[in-house]
Amino acid sequence: MSEEKPMVRVRGLVKHFPLSRGWLRWRGEGPMVRAVDGVDLDIRRGETLALVGESGCGKSTLGRVLLRLVEPTAGEVQVDGVDLDKLAARKLREFRPRMQIIFQDPYASLNPRMTVDAIVGEALMVHRRVRTRAERDERVVQMLHKVGLRPDALRRYPHEFSGGQRQRIGIARALALGPSFIVADEPISALDVSIQAQIVNLLLDLQRSEGLTYLFISHDLRIVEHIADRVAVMYLGKVVEIGERAAVYQSPLHPYTQALLTAVPVPDPTRRRKRILLSGDVPSAVSPPPGCPFHPRCQVQDKPPACFTDPPALVEIRPGHHAACHVAAAAN
Repeated sequence: MSEEKPMVRVRGLVKHFPLSRGWLRWRGEGPMVRAVDGVDLDIRRGETLALVGESGCGKSTLGRVLLRLVEPTAGEVQVDGVDLDKLAARKLREFRPRMQIIFQDPYASLNPRMTVDAIVGEALMVHRRVRTRAERDERVVQMLHKVGLRPDALRRYPHEFSGGQRQRIGIARALALGPSFIVADEPISALDVSIQAQIVNLLLDLQRSEGLTYLFISHDLRIVEHIADRVAVMYLGKVVEIGERAAVYQSPLHPYTQALLTAVPVPDPTRRRKRILLSGDVPSAVSPPPGCPFHPRCQVQDKPPACFTDPPALVEIRPGHHAACHVAAAAN
């Protein structure tokens, strides 16, 4: 997808969760939830790639599979040229400091029995980056300063902080080992609107100062427009469109992307946007429809026969702008 060597390279990534038990589950047979169903993706060094889509489309699963927090069913994931699937447990543990995750819920992702110095400093001790508690605390104070928290937070517990402060602690924990790639899994969705902009600006500042690469998972297209360099749209386990932010927002190719963007609120009350209302519900990930997975809800009239029979490939339709859509490919 890009001539330059990407920091993260994903090819044919699949993650299916079995619904059966016993013998069928052991043999890998029976019904499967196709959470991630053949994803190709490149993430360039130093960029923010936003992954958007409806709830349940597989965004969070994809992020976890990239980090091997969840084992893939098939496919290849490379980070900094290293194939994660080929790493043994010890080598994977040595590699993990290069990639971290910021979780969605700051109320659930922090251990309520641990103080901030233990939460942020635990990975430093596990990976032997510090030798003493004093060294650990010094490093933790540095991390807290980077995320805008005072040193007196060191001995306090998560319940003593607001939601925004807790998420800052989660960000400090992710930064502690000096990673180069971070998966931010809807990091602001559980926060008040008044706090969301602060966290987004913090992530942008840290990206510039620390040279970070982000996979930013979100369903909030307003925030994505502010933070993303490129946008990937996911539907029913597949990436259906990916391109530069301006290209996706101003001239979306896939009908699903077009429908999503019409739902974004417009701040100017004098402007009106024609809303595209999708019919029906999202199909089951256990038995997706044949052909294009979006065709039962697609608003395009007089769809070509291929939409009902042939799954569209993710192809470059405009320079740097890819889509998996028979209609878009024929029109361009």
